[in-house]
Amino acid sequence: MPSFLRHHLASSGMLLALLLLCAFFSMVTWTEQHPQGDEAARQLARQVKAPARALIVVKSQPEDAAFAEVLNVELKSRSVTVVETVKGAPKDARAALVRAAGVDVILCTHATASWEVFSDLATDFPPLKDVRVLKPEARSWPNFLKADNLLNIANQIAVIAILAIGMTIVIITGGIDLSVGSLIALSAVITAMIVRDFCGGTGATAVGMFAAGLGGMALCGGCGLISGAFITRLRMPPFIVTLAMMLVCSGLAYRLAENQSVYQVPDSFVGLGRGADLFGLPNAVVLMLVLYTAAHILMTQTRFGRHVYAVGGNGEAAFISGVPVRRVVLIAYVICGLLAGLGGVVTASLLKSGSPTYGQMYELYVIAAVVVGGTSLSGGKGTMPGTLIGAFIIAVIQNGMNLTNVESNTQKIVLGLVILAAVLVDRVRK
Repeated sequence: MPSFLRHHLASSGMLLALLLLCAFFSMVTWTEQHPQGDEAARQLARQVKAPARALIVVKSQPEDAAFAEVLNVELKSRSVTVVETVKGAPKDARAALVRAAGVDVILCTHATASWEVFSDLATDFPPLKDVRVLKPEARSWPNFLKADNLLNIANQIAVIAILAIGMTIVIITGGIDLSVGSLIALSAVITAMIVRDFCGGTGATAVGMFAAGLGGMALCGGCGLISGAFITRLRMPPFIVTLAMMLVCSGLAYRLAENQSVYQVPDSFVGLGRGADLFGLPNAVVLMLVLYTAAHILMTQTRFGRHVYAVGGNGEAAFISGVPVRRVVLIAYVICGLLAGLGGVVTASLLKSGSPTYGQMYELYVIAAVVVGGTSLSGGKGTMPGTLIGAFIIAVIQNGMNLTNVESNTQKIVLGLVILAAVLVDRVRK
């Protein structure tokens, strides 16, 4: 079977697995949903036919107050008169019912509609025996497929997926990089420290924050360069070199931060991680998609990409063919370091601080995403779309287990079995 067709079928199989996982967690999280906020207020207003006199009853909470405000506006636009808006507890609702006169309908949230005071109006409040109690209509929908949950999955996987780009390139060359988790912490700490010490702290400008992010990325790129140099020049095993670099970078992050979090950054610093501009997608997710597009082009349309596959497939044959094997491997580790640094900047933005504790165990999740995505640990095989799908498979499994209340230790067992299954499939294919 031709190589391109084999890769296409593999990617299609992984995409099918992702869709089946989504379908499974959609079924097991199917439940009755109760609309909230503006959507619920507008839906409830549509249930009232004018002319009518309405009593609104909500709790004394900010979200309920906002619900009542929108409901008032919607009812006014429909020529419905609001007699009174009650914000409080059941006793406040009872007092309002005692003094209510000429009310046609009582409008509640799902929570207030269940209060005992509304259970038998005909007996407790005879003048209101014909008054209807309305609440937003419930609908059945999976918790997994709620828009907020899907955006949460994408946002949570963004950093791991960004790191997985560099890890994919490294693994295709036949190597491994265990230092990416520690590089996240180092980059986050350095970025936050530069903002605090050289860019004005909480008063830092966008230019200053951008420069700080470049500083964190540059340092991590330098660490990748050092790892690549030891591997290519001294022919040391990548596992040992990057394991040592993991310890060095972790220790350096703790020393520089003095075992504390660096949080003296401006509020606007969260824009990269939490902001949402394009089609409502978080900026971190947009950045992830842009990087995967660029990485896919790099690996499929450039000489460097062809060299990476050649080195991983057969290093000696690639060298004889004129491929600069050492340079290719060195660049792969530098790219991995730079992307880990970028992941640290995004993490610092998401959490509005830099801490040496960031990125713990991330190297395992990143390697899992790459392996599940179809990249062979033996080198020479892998695709960027496959890695992205693999990252989402890991994220969907974790999110689905959280929604179904699977405890954390069991989640680790499941993740380990998924990794073993992915490696087994790779071995069977060979």
